Amino acid sequence: MAFIENKKRFFFFCVGLIFLLAVFVVMGFGYYLMSPARKTGNQRLVQIREGATLREVAGSLEKNGVIKNRFLFVVWGRCMGYGRAIKAGEYLLSPTMSPLRVFGVLVRGVGVTHPVTIPEGYNRKQIARLLDEKEITDGNAFLRISGDAEVAREYGLSGQGLEGYLYPDTYRFRHNMEAGKVIDVMVRRFWEVLAPYKETIKKSHLSLEQVVTLASIVEKETGRAEERPKIASVFLNRLRKKMRLESDPTVIYGLASFSGNLTKKDLERPTRYNTYVIRGLPPGPIASPGIEAIKAVLFPARSGYLYFVSKNDGTHHFSRTLEEHNRAVTRYQKRRHIREKQKRQG
Repeated sequence: MAFIENKKRFFFFCVGLIFLLAVFVVMGFGYYLMSPARKTGNQRLVQIREGATLREVAGSLEKNGVIKNRFLFVVWGRCMGYGRAIKAGEYLLSPTMSPLRVFGVLVRGVGVTHPVTIPEGYNRKQIARLLDEKEITDGNAFLRISGDAEVAREYGLSGQGLEGYLYPDTYRFRHNMEAGKVIDVMVRRFWEVLAPYKETIKKSHLSLEQVVTLASIVEKETGRAEERPKIASVFLNRLRKKMRLESDPTVIYGLASFSGNLTKKDLERPTRYNTYVIRGLPPGPIASPGIEAIKAVLFPARSGYLYFVSKNDGTHHFSRTLEEHNRAVTRYQKRRHIREKQKRQG
C-alpha cells in the first residue's frame, strides 16, 4: 500500500510540476510578447523581402533592434501560423513596440508605401523606366509581363499585351514589389475607371480595344483638355471616310528608335503603326490614355474637321478642307521656322 501511495504522490508531483512549468512558459511567453525590446528608441526602416522565411524575418528584426529574442519570436510565429501570413514590404518599426504588435503590423501588411504618379500618355517602356527608377519593381520584368498576350487575355483583353490598359494615375506602392502585382493594381484601376462607360462603348460601334487605341492617339496629340473632343472628331471623321489617320505619334511608336526629329523617311517607313501608310487604326494602343481622352472618343465634338496642325503654342488649327489645311501648315510652319532662325542668330 505504501508503495502505491508513494507512486500516486510521485505522479501528482510530476503533473503539478509540469503544470507549473507550463504556467511559467505561458507567463514567460506572455511577458515576452507584451514587452518591448526597449522603453525608448527611434523607428527603424525594416525591409521584408518577398518569400522571406519566418526565421529570416526574426533575424532581421533582431539585427535592427526591434525585438530581443528571435528564437521566441519564431516559436510564437509558428505556433500561430504566421510563417506565410507575413507580408513583404518596408516597415517603420520601433524597439518600443511589443513583439505582439510587431506581428500585427507584419501580418496586416501595414508597411511604408511611396506615391508614384504615372502621367497620362506614358507607354509601357516609359512606365517601366519610371517604376524601376522609383525602385517599385524591376523594369524588365514589368515590360515582359505587360507585353505578354496571354496575360492580356487573363484580363479579358484581346491585344498583344497591356499597352493602353495600365491606367495613368497616382498610386501608392511598396518598394521591390513583384511586377505582376503592380500591373494587376494598374489594370484593375483601368477597369474601375471605365466601368461607368461600358454601355456607352457598346453603343459607340467601336470595340473596347478600338476606343482605347483611338483615345491613346488623342492623348498623344494634345495636352489641352478642350481640344480632345475636336481631335477625336477629326480621326473619327477620317475613319468614316476611309482616310488614313496620318498621326505622327503612331509613326514614332512604331519606330525602333526615335531621335526626336520625325523625318519624311520615317513617315514613309512601313510599320504596323504608321498611319501614314496603313488605313484605319493601328493594331493597338500606343500609350495609356486618361479617362478624359477616352471620353473624348465616346463623346466627340460634332464637326466636319478632317485636318489639324500645331500652332506651336500648345493649341491646334482645325480645317475642313485640304486647301485650308495647307494654308494653315504654311502659315504656322513658316512662323516656326522664322522664330527658330531668329533664335539661332541670337
